[in-house]
Amino acid sequence: MEKRNLTMLTDFYELSMANGYFLEGLGDKIVYFDLFYRRIPEGGGYVISAGLESFIEYINDLKFTEEDLSFLRKKGLDDKFLDYLRNFRFECDVWAVPEGTPVFPAAPMMTVRGPAIQAQFIETMALLLISHQSLIATKASRIVRAAKGRAVMEFGARRAHGADAAILGARAAYIGGCVGSSCAICEPEYGIPALGTMAHSWVQVFDSEYEAFYSYAKHYPNNCSLLVDTYDVLRSGVPNAIKIFDEFKPSNKSIRIDSGDIAYLTKQARQMLDAAGHSDAKIIISNSLDEHIISDVIRQGACVDSFGVGERLITSRAAPVLGGVYKLCAVEDKDGNVLPRIKVSENVEKVTNPGYKKVYRLYEKDGGHAFADVITLADEPAPTPGNYTVIDPLSTKIKKHLDSDFCVKELLVPIFEGGKQVYTSPPVDEIRRSCKEKTENLWEEVLRFENPHRYYVDLSPKLWELRTNMLQEAHEG
Repeated sequence: MEKRNLTMLTDFYELSMANGYFLEGLGDKIVYFDLFYRRIPEGGGYVISAGLESFIEYINDLKFTEEDLSFLRKKGLDDKFLDYLRNFRFECDVWAVPEGTPVFPAAPMMTVRGPAIQAQFIETMALLLISHQSLIATKASRIVRAAKGRAVMEFGARRAHGADAAILGARAAYIGGCVGSSCAICEPEYGIPALGTMAHSWVQVFDSEYEAFYSYAKHYPNNCSLLVDTYDVLRSGVPNAIKIFDEFKPSNKSIRIDSGDIAYLTKQARQMLDAAGHSDAKIIISNSLDEHIISDVIRQGACVDSFGVGERLITSRAAPVLGGVYKLCAVEDKDGNVLPRIKVSENVEKVTNPGYKKVYRLYEKDGGHAFADVITLADEPAPTPGNYTVIDPLSTKIKKHLDSDFCVKELLVPIFEGGKQVYTSPPVDEIRRSCKEKTENLWEEVLRFENPHRYYVDLSPKLWELRTNMLQEAHEG
């Protein structure tokens, strides 16, 4: 795809603050920001991280054109600041959770360290790319799990909120477990299989449904998928499909139903296909599906081999916003000492965790299931088995002593060092496989749709003490 300069895709206050930092002599002050989210969409148990590859591409393409600078001059920004932007070079350090990793509220998905102007400026795009794609990957993961091993195809390009949402959303859906997408550009761009056969208009163009099916089978004898609900599924569509299967004997054959009572129609269609000797013919269902509808029709005995899911996936219709935030957590003084900063709120959920931090995932030694994440200050050692204590930040009276043996993995990995990319995104197929494995490492209770078990994101005692002391200081004035 042709690259676009998205440098100016930012909230204007990022530029006004950057101009102010520059004029105050604070432009090179080293600051730390955390990107995280507060609530899991739809009352779910987890979120799948996605969007890092797009973020890396954005950072590598950052540059201000003369047209950009001319516009900013008209907006009243200082000429000396514009000269700084003319020679802009990204110099931050960035750590992030790899794509396809389940992540949980309050735990940083990304940490940025660098000059205040630069670390502040990238806020909008970091949130846009990570939040949107993580949202779609999460929705796809839920839908795929609801399908219980049946293939799920992403069919939402025409319902997406713009071209980028369609393309990046399809990639995120593939990470979440979909087998392919109707969005054709995604195969040459990302290697995601492009899928699809016919629309109702194909059937309507011909004088009869049978002629439409015949013509299609003639051109695509090895991938004969027939849309059978243009007129009447059981009295016309399926009988005509059976005639075509009898005549052409396609090696790969299926019918698709895009309307009506899914459970009833698929059970009847299955009986008709089997009775005609086409038990190998697959049944595909589409039409405004989501994880709840899919779960229901499977529970009702629907005979479905795969699902095509469109608008409710590509827009995450039930919860269209992840609600990611990008918060300052520390600054450095002239001697390089890290000074923590905290955002205080009467809503305990919105109180931030101060300081430069790391995130560790704890796994049971025997079963391998992840059972908690622990946020520590960066200068602390990693959690180790043997009476390690963690504290719940939402209810600080709850402390847990981890006496049993466990394994530890640090979640944030280096992406940029001094502005230089040091991480290479894996192929999307590899990310997809990793996502499946990591999700299966969670307890089934965390994965359920209704009232999932809360996965704990705890604080180390040192971080909890720092947070408590800073809150007390803020309370005292």
